[in-house]
Amino acid sequence: MTQNIYDREDFFRGYSRLPRSMKGLQAAPEWPSLRAMLPNLRGLRVLDLGCGFGWFCRWARENGAAEVVGMDLSQNMLARARADTNDDRISYSRADLERVKLPRSSFDLVYSSLAFHYLKNLERLMSQIHQSLRPRGSLVFSVEHPIYTAPSKPKWTRKTWPVDGYLNEGPRTTDWLAKGVIKQHRTVATYINLLLGAGFTISKIDEWGPSKRQIRAQPGWALERERPAFLLVAARR
Repeated sequence: MTQNIYDREDFFRGYSRLPRSMKGLQAAPEWPSLRAMLPNLRGLRVLDLGCGFGWFCRWARENGAAEVVGMDLSQNMLARARADTNDDRISYSRADLERVKLPRSSFDLVYSSLAFHYLKNLERLMSQIHQSLRPRGSLVFSVEHPIYTAPSKPKWTRKTWPVDGYLNEGPRTTDWLAKGVIKQHRTVATYINLLLGAGFTISKIDEWGPSKRQIRAQPGWALERERPAFLLVAARR
């Protein structure tokens, strides 16, 4: 079973204070780039894997999606998502993405934000996503960039964090918001090959960094120009 770090009280308390947790998609610096990868949502049936507080689920409905299903392992996340949602075309369910069985040919878009890097058996999930999409359906997701997940020495800070053991894939234990958070490191090539192996056609890849305009608005983001923080991917069935 995937580590359910978001139901730990100390982690969830810290996570709830992050700007993206309090203000939603507009506080996520990579959101404009990720949004640009999405298809027109009008009339689509959408699945959000690792839906968290439901920000994307609600945004998708506001932008024309016919129905949205959000899945998450965390009871804390789902409770908040349900409390903040007043739309009978949005439904939430608890699911371990390592083991979930998705219905065949049921969705036009599968979306996931910063969830896949927690999963050990991502190959299985990619196969499940592919068979759950209707013909020409889309998968759009983000993960922490492998440059960030590679280092295995927690004493390093973000300002001095070199790439360490990049080709040695596997679990990394970090102290982010709480001690003992486990993330799965895999290379960019592995992410791409998992998609190809599942039968996807890749539409776009973005190794995200802030634009000059974003840095002018948020000077603290300038550090993210030194190394990409996120890997964004769009693919088609």
